[in-house]
Amino acid sequence: MYRRAYTLLIGTAALMLGLAVFTAVKLDRRLLDPEGSFLGPSYIRLPLLLIGALLLDLLPLTLWKARGRPNRVMPIVRHRLKTHWTKERATLVAIGVISFYLTYVSYRNLKSFLPFVRSDPSAAPGEVRALSYDRELHIMDRVIFFGNDPSDVLHAVLGKTVTAEVLSPIYLMFLPLVPLGVTAWLVWSRNMSFGYWFVTSQCLAWSLGTLSYYLLPTLGPGIAYAAEYYGTGGLAHTGTTDLMNGIVRARGNVLYGGATGSVNSIAGFASLHCAITLLFALMVQYTLRSKILKWVFWVNFGLTVIATLYFGWHYVADDIAGIAIAVVSFYLGGVASGQKFDRGLHSHPTTTTSKVPVDVE
Repeated sequence: MYRRAYTLLIGTAALMLGLAVFTAVKLDRRLLDPEGSFLGPSYIRLPLLLIGALLLDLLPLTLWKARGRPNRVMPIVRHRLKTHWTKERATLVAIGVISFYLTYVSYRNLKSFLPFVRSDPSAAPGEVRALSYDRELHIMDRVIFFGNDPSDVLHAVLGKTVTAEVLSPIYLMFLPLVPLGVTAWLVWSRNMSFGYWFVTSQCLAWSLGTLSYYLLPTLGPGIAYAAEYYGTGGLAHTGTTDLMNGIVRARGNVLYGGATGSVNSIAGFASLHCAITLLFALMVQYTLRSKILKWVFWVNFGLTVIATLYFGWHYVADDIAGIAIAVVSFYLGGVASGQKFDRGLHSHPTTTTSKVPVDVE
């Protein structure tokens, strides 16, 4: 007896898509493809992503092994397709890419709809005002830091210039890291179940993060209390500053400017930067052998946590919630893909394909 490793993955993507479509219909708003302006609509982008994953594997390998001899190209390609791009691999890549894409697009839309779904009950009729728990979480932060604002403590200890220049690219690296990581584990994982584990955990994390937004909506301290982070005497201007300014403008256009072709990208409470970078560190720890990579991704996670607080993207509670989401998603994704967890930071797979054995009494 066995079950399929992709059942939870497909179910999560379908649920997220269903919720996004339902919410869009109820609000009478368009369901948007946030990145569609770059690669075009979904019916073009999905095939492009799948073909791109194939070419990303074939082209460098073929060019390296052919060494400038055209007559070697086709034999190398045929051998790679036969040995690596099996039916199992193709299924993993196709289901993984499509499920992650649908989950992420649904996440972006549900995040954008949040101010309209969770509006402030004290707002006047016709007034657009999002419900926010920033004050409560800000008070909690001050309690944790013994009456001080986390921003004051971090900026006093770390400074406002050099540290900002160092942490900004680390924070922004998250943006390309996610699609690159998904592609890497789907295309090159030495065990197919590791690919299902990675992408299932990712989809669960983005979904649970969305749920946290609706349970406890916030803007984040850098926006709700911008004077503590930016402006005169604030942090040095970096790429992170531009990112925050850009999404604040976009939010204003969506909420108050009547913009229907763009999305609102501001929402809390859980920090998905913390969740996703921790997921990366855990996946590297459990599925890769390189000690250097393990150190790199654990350090990246630690610096990302600091960056979320330093730049005012999140409250301390947000980061804790993000860490909890990562641990839950990692474990559930592992169980769904047939992993058995051992003592310490170790596990072993019970399968090498999408077929996960089921114990029968």
